[in-house]
Amino acid sequence: MFKWLARLFAPKQDILDREPASINAEFSKIIGYAFSNTSLLVQALKHRSYLPEVNELRVQSNERLELLGDAVLGLVVVESLFRRFPEKEEGEITMMKSLLVSRKVLARSCRELDIGRFILVSESEAFSGGRTRPSILADTFEAIIGAIYVDGGLPAASKFIEDHLLLQMESTLNDEGHRNFKSLLLEYAQSRNLGAPAYFIYSEEGPDHDKWFTIEVKIQNQIMGIGQGNSKKYAEQHAAKNALEKLQERKA
Repeated sequence: MFKWLARLFAPKQDILDREPASINAEFSKIIGYAFSNTSLLVQALKHRSYLPEVNELRVQSNERLELLGDAVLGLVVVESLFRRFPEKEEGEITMMKSLLVSRKVLARSCRELDIGRFILVSESEAFSGGRTRPSILADTFEAIIGAIYVDGGLPAASKFIEDHLLLQMESTLNDEGHRNFKSLLLEYAQSRNLGAPAYFIYSEEGPDHDKWFTIEVKIQNQIMGIGQGNSKKYAEQHAAKNALEKLQERKA
């Protein structure tokens, strides 16, 4: 019954049954790059859940290309930040890079290109919404970067990253909705050899259905930020943001 429903509601995965030239032509319009080796494009779209259905090994998934794409993405983004912000110190560039290559931002870029409908996943993964899952979208975006790098070299991969990620750099950096302040604080502290931030519950008030938390974050046993919220996660994010602002003020 479950497989029958999956087949009914999952988008048809016909990409492998089509002519390579047809796949390439459609995708080139979407991403602005035409592959010389179309098999690289197909591999970049293969999630590991799809492999058992076509009797392929895990090495034939997009994970190797994702690993390569992650490295290329990091290089291109850091170089762009290095050139655009000559006044920024290493820690600040690290924080900006962490935000620009975050899962949330990469998944957004993948959605804007409507790549999700092409991703090859298992029937059960498709039925559970795999093609819209941020982790799968972000991984596929990196795999496509890796595939472009192998097929066309660094200039082609750099152009893809510039067109579909870095052109929105300013709005992304200024949009707090994209920021994971805990991750940014951790990277900032580690880049300055300050160790990992530690979070502590200062107070917990209210009934179980309406809790209010106050969280402290310490770095090297010194309170650097305090945050409040109706969940520990929300309060920790506010505490981390507060700590980052204090660290930036100290640097200035």
